[in-house]
Amino acid sequence: MVTPTMNITNQNNVVIVMVPLPLQGHLNQLLHLSRLISAHNVPVHIISTTTHGRQAKLRLQGWDPNTISTIFFHDYPIPTYASPSLKPNSDNKFPSHLLPICEAATNLRGPVAALLRKLGPTTHRLIIIHDSLMGSVVQDFVSIPNAESYTFHSVSAFSIALYTSKHVAEQIRKLIEPKALTQGLISFEGCFSSEFKKFITSQHEYTKLSSGRIYNTCRVVEQPILELLEADARNNNKLLWALGPFNPVDIKSSSKVSRKDGGPVARCLNWLDKQSSNTVIFISFGTTTTFSLEQITEIAIGLEKSYTKFIWVVREADKDVTNNKKFRVELPQGFEERVKDRGVVIRVWAPQLDILGHKSIGGFMSHCGWNSCIESISMGVPIAAWPVHSDQPNNAVLVTKILKVGLLVKEWCQSEDVVGSMVVETAVRRLMGSKDGDEIRKRAMVMGRRVRKSTRDGGVSRLELDSFIDHISR
Repeated sequence: MVTPTMNITNQNNVVIVMVPLPLQGHLNQLLHLSRLISAHNVPVHIISTTTHGRQAKLRLQGWDPNTISTIFFHDYPIPTYASPSLKPNSDNKFPSHLLPICEAATNLRGPVAALLRKLGPTTHRLIIIHDSLMGSVVQDFVSIPNAESYTFHSVSAFSIALYTSKHVAEQIRKLIEPKALTQGLISFEGCFSSEFKKFITSQHEYTKLSSGRIYNTCRVVEQPILELLEADARNNNKLLWALGPFNPVDIKSSSKVSRKDGGPVARCLNWLDKQSSNTVIFISFGTTTTFSLEQITEIAIGLEKSYTKFIWVVREADKDVTNNKKFRVELPQGFEERVKDRGVVIRVWAPQLDILGHKSIGGFMSHCGWNSCIESISMGVPIAAWPVHSDQPNNAVLVTKILKVGLLVKEWCQSEDVVGSMVVETAVRRLMGSKDGDEIRKRAMVMGRRVRKSTRDGGVSRLELDSFIDHISR
């Protein structure tokens, strides 16, 4: 299915094909990048599976993709795949249940190749921007004379630098205080399952075909790291582009979330309106984290004892969007009644950008997925870092040890342990009610202002995006 109506008879100077991995954190970023590129009057064609694309569009915040005439959605079916059960009590917290959908998505190669062959004759240059984990899907672009590809990394430049280049990794370690090194914070040990590591390696093989790499970050946030990566890229005759933040940074003026339907999201946002500035902490662990009942209980007790205002998203990880069965995570008996005057519990997917952009939010307890990090940074909200898997431990180091706009709830070396209520309480009190927390918040707010300024006319992020458009339109 393609929406809106696509006219490929008109010659365009450049046409973009976006190929995201069909997981929320990956899809969301490339949807937002599509908005930025389409604003330059460049047609953007977005590839997705039928069900995952629909879900991502429903969750999108800050703009409506159906109102932009230069964005076209191509939704394709994929073979049936296994949907393993979630394992909240597993020692390894990596969401292995998502591997089958990732592997099934590689079957999009055929439809993508057909679309590329169809679009190639309609444009001077055909640009493919693909998730680093969808490299095999776009490999056939090499047979199209006017096509070139760019690999998009859905994680921080810091994390990629540590993962892909030993030389760069050693240089980056010099940016970090020695204590962080001795505590073993910079590590990929236990971050992925062995099966997913193999999948990553197999897909990253195709980066050698691309002309460069794209990151959802900006010079304000990761300049020293980007400089090191750029030098490495030049040695390999590649280009590097920091085009972020992709997400809208002025969410107050662009939000489309309804406040009138009376649902849990509306009640949450209306409750926030009544709170004073910087008094509420937002707690959410993303779409790939499922905690054990024991851990949920400890979080609840810690929040209750902190006597701090909060919004807590309590839901299981995304599993299979074709499965409509809903699960209810149980909280300690009487908890919601006892905290009803200072806390809101949301059991559905929550509009994170709208919440982070609200004046009442003074902190964000997060798993440190890169989506959440860059959104929080761009909104000027400090982070209480609680990494769970994947790139999150390294993002937590970037946030807390390099940028210093957050604090660690727990060390990564303790990843297998249940975090006690006292640790949760202490982290919340420190971020929201201490001099140290105030200093962290001030730094986060300053960085947020600098990031938002960078996206305006003449800002470094805007200039880099303009430069990218000029390059692909050459």
